[in-house]
Amino acid sequence: MDCTLGSSIILINLKRAILFNSANNLFLGGKTMNKIISILLMSIVIILTGCGKGGDQPNEKQNSEDKTGIKSLDDFVDNMKEVQKSMEEGEKFEVVDFRDLKELLPESIGDLKRTNAQGEKSGAMGFTVSKAEADYNNEDYSQRIDIEITDITGASGFAGLAAWGWAMADIDKETETGYEKTIKYKGHKAFEKYDNQDQYGSLEVLVSGRFMIAVNGNNLPMAVIKSAMDQIDIGKLESMKNANPISE
Repeated sequence: MDCTLGSSIILINLKRAILFNSANNLFLGGKTMNKIISILLMSIVIILTGCGKGGDQPNEKQNSEDKTGIKSLDDFVDNMKEVQKSMEEGEKFEVVDFRDLKELLPESIGDLKRTNAQGEKSGAMGFTVSKAEADYNNEDYSQRIDIEITDITGASGFAGLAAWGWAMADIDKETETGYEKTIKYKGHKAFEKYDNQDQYGSLEVLVSGRFMIAVNGNNLPMAVIKSAMDQIDIGKLESMKNANPISE
């Protein structure tokens, strides 16, 4: 299949999926639609990888025809193109040792004690990630926080960000019981979500385009979830952004 035609067909379906999500007040929030969007993003990766740098390049007319006239969607697609460009032209890195990530996990969060900590390096289909995670609970296990720190540089570009659609979008949504929105956290793009009724929330931060920190809290106020994020040394992660370069 022609490279431009193939990617254009997938982009059209991706836009439709996002429109459907938005129309149902589930913009990047429903698990089913998240899976569909992630599959479409991965399909683009496969086509663009197969085409290679020497493949067909869209001209200005084609770029213009790709526009929908809906700013949020056009911005989303433009962000995806920037990610692809970065993936092709940017420096490549090996993922850091998960043990280095484990050292960033706090021993406790207020009255919540760390009950489990683990890490691993895993790979599939040519993509590799390194991650460390820990669980924190109170004495009767009625309150819980999970923290996960992942180096996604081994699955860069669309493949790395497909699981975190918010990283390539701007979100601001409120319901009767909660909210979800993209924000800035210490200068980095982040996604905050909370449900007042269930007292469940999460805060995710993309550090230097390479490390993803996810904090999830159950039966806790958002302030405690944010305090857990505050205990992670963001500066240390920033200093690791160019770790383990791959020589060409």
